[in-house]
Amino acid sequence: MKKLLSVLLAALMVFTLAGCNNSANGGDAPASDAEDVAVFWYNHTDAYLSSVRSAMTDALESAGVTYNHYDANTDQTTQTDQINTAIAKGVKVLVVNQVEASNDDVTKTILDAAAAANLPVVFFNRSVTEEVVTSYANTAYVGTDYTQAGHMEGKMVGDYVLANYDTVDLNGDGVISYVMFKGQEGNLEADARTQYGVEDADAILTAAGKPALAFYDADNANKYLLDLNGAWSNTASKEYMDTILSQYNEENGNMVELVIANNDDMALGAVNSLKEHGYNGGADQVTIPVFGVDAMDFAVALINEGSMTGTVKQDAVGMADAVKTIAVNFLNGNGAFDGINSAYELEGTWRVNIPYSAYNG
Repeated sequence: MKKLLSVLLAALMVFTLAGCNNSANGGDAPASDAEDVAVFWYNHTDAYLSSVRSAMTDALESAGVTYNHYDANTDQTTQTDQINTAIAKGVKVLVVNQVEASNDDVTKTILDAAAAANLPVVFFNRSVTEEVVTSYANTAYVGTDYTQAGHMEGKMVGDYVLANYDTVDLNGDGVISYVMFKGQEGNLEADARTQYGVEDADAILTAAGKPALAFYDADNANKYLLDLNGAWSNTASKEYMDTILSQYNEENGNMVELVIANNDDMALGAVNSLKEHGYNGGADQVTIPVFGVDAMDFAVALINEGSMTGTVKQDAVGMADAVKTIAVNFLNGNGAFDGINSAYELEGTWRVNIPYSAYNG
């Protein structure tokens, strides 16, 4: 009898622990039962999206919605498999941060799978094209006007450089040497920030009779440095910056005088490298202006301490709120955009844009 009781007790403990570890409310691993909402992320380590994920967790829990987060770790095949598994389990709404942004074939594959199961889909943050998304009625996209961040950053850069030209021009040659860190090839947000972050700054400078910005490496026809892993990471930008500063420095008379990064995490890598090389560390050190995008807490702190110059706020809480609102609307059979915050920008019947704002302290 004692042996039988021991076996039963052990079985009960295993059952209880299994239930705790498979809660559909908030894990990063799949639940034993289908969740209401499955959220698929291109990469959990992305700094900005970590903030969105935290805000979305709070929003979904407040709405009483069961959910799970899935990390594709920048691999589209992994994400597609995760989506198919969630559909097979009986999920009710798919929320997708697509790994291969702007890849119409991938978007169509996801929508075909959703349509076969009669499931609604909410894409967010990483751009998808209108033509493909609107081919399936039960879908929507939450993002930004991706040109807006580039224009805001370009204006910040141009205004700052023009107002501080002699200070920024460390070697006194009358031309400002810059580096541009691009997050990912083929990403519309990265493309726009790369283009307008420089183009708009140049327009301000040339209108005032100053030369356009000059990319530090004349042999680089692209005029940007790419995170080859597509992760927009501070690791990539720091490694690049360490290499740059070993060749382009004040001693050689060719110091990089400006850093433009397409997100705050890459800006952070540049700042960390500059600090290790004796820059951006306080009033007694030369500060190389560094600009980013996202207005992450760490970037705001760096700007306030004077180690970084400016950023463009991408509202993580607003993005999470809009995604949650649409997902709950789909769950309840309401119109996709019912109750959407009036501060957000509606584009047709398929898209919600979360506005940007500039921050420079």
